[in-house]
Amino acid sequence: MEHLYLTLLLLFISFVTLSVFILFYKHWSDYTNPNLPPGRPGLPIVGESLQFLSAGWKGHPEKFIFDRMLRYSSNVFKTHILGRPFAVLCGPAGNKFLFSNENKLVTSWWPDTVNKVLPFFTQTSSQGESKKVRKHLPQFLKPEALQSYIGFMDTIAQRHFASGWENKDEVVVYPLATRYTFWVACRIFISVEDPNHVSQFADPFILLTSGIISLPVDLPGTPFNKAIKSSNVIRKELLKIIKQRKVDLAEGKASPTQDVLSHMLLTSEENGQFTNELEIADMILGLLIAGYDTASAACTFIVKYLAELPHIYEGVYREQVEIAKSKAPGELLNWDDIQKMRYSWNVACEVMRLSPPLQGGFRQAITDFIFNGFSIPKGWKLYWSANSTHKNPEYFPEPEKFDPARFEGKGPAPYTFVPFGGGPRMCPGKEYARMEILVFMHNLVKRFKWEKIHPDEKIVVDPMPIPAKGLPVRLYPHKG
Repeated sequence: MEHLYLTLLLLFISFVTLSVFILFYKHWSDYTNPNLPPGRPGLPIVGESLQFLSAGWKGHPEKFIFDRMLRYSSNVFKTHILGRPFAVLCGPAGNKFLFSNENKLVTSWWPDTVNKVLPFFTQTSSQGESKKVRKHLPQFLKPEALQSYIGFMDTIAQRHFASGWENKDEVVVYPLATRYTFWVACRIFISVEDPNHVSQFADPFILLTSGIISLPVDLPGTPFNKAIKSSNVIRKELLKIIKQRKVDLAEGKASPTQDVLSHMLLTSEENGQFTNELEIADMILGLLIAGYDTASAACTFIVKYLAELPHIYEGVYREQVEIAKSKAPGELLNWDDIQKMRYSWNVACEVMRLSPPLQGGFRQAITDFIFNGFSIPKGWKLYWSANSTHKNPEYFPEPEKFDPARFEGKGPAPYTFVPFGGGPRMCPGKEYARMEILVFMHNLVKRFKWEKIHPDEKIVVDPMPIPAKGLPVRLYPHKG
């Protein structure tokens, strides 16, 4: 019997040793090319993921990037994050290279967590799905369509501030900002504007977005697990809306051009087939995330910086009050009003430079190529970081100083200010986001001044910047 136990123990030890050897061999085999960028891959599986994520959790995601730019190269370095070998391209040259070589040398890539939360990404190539989504957007994001949305946005903003801000001494900004931007997205994309109906989506959405890029641990209570459950709840609700819209379109109760959903249902693919309901649900889900998530973070940080910088607030206030005075009672904002908000938009851009809602983006090499003299193998993942330029004194002198004047005239140099990405995959809703943010600013500053309740509130980036306590503020309504 003792011999049996000893044999089993030796077999177990041999198995563990062999497994560890295979694990390390597989890990290091990704880095055998002698001309790879400088950097270190870290340990198998984990790599440098914890350092990458923890820098964000501590509120300084740029630290992971700048530490390695300083240690290895200011242009490109290698690392191992999210279970994959990565090359991180830095600076305007790296941004330009990735943005201008989309579908030539690189293509879009998403972490496995995104694929599991939004399964349509795994049914076909993410590149193909991205093209499919973008095919439905142009007519809804062209200038004449965008101009028609301003009235909707202003109406929703007025209802939002009346129900969530007015007659309150204190509010928590981030949940309110997400409610506003999500309400707008629901109205524009799927024609849902009843606040009670919108609220059925809103709470699960916060859980979804906080866990969509996280450690892929699918255990009860983890952010990833909550994101999967929340996406299922939202998808089920979207399928109800899709089925009802099909009926309404057939009976003439809905317009074929009223929103993105109708367009998706009535537009066939090149092969003549129509997109199935589940796929449409996930495409709408992806659009709702894109339409609300980054804008809500931007709105939140606008409130933060205007509280901290009274002279900046006064400049925004003067501009917005002039516009408000030019309006007749009950008259909604229009395109000309948005064009007059130049200083306000410069302020919003400076907020997004200092606290970019989109920290960066992922790509995948579809062929071997050379960048800055280093080899990037086919299949490697790539990452660009907004902070590699936004907080770099080479491109923005005194980078921690808040200075909206940076955006006057021609503004920053090309590929240095990238809150919406760039190239073929630049956020197609950039102008939509600009209008949404400016409408929010207009309705906010004409009603209130405010102060932060926690002056030193910590910022957490997971995956977007969020004040740790949601940014509680004390409101001071304007008299008259």
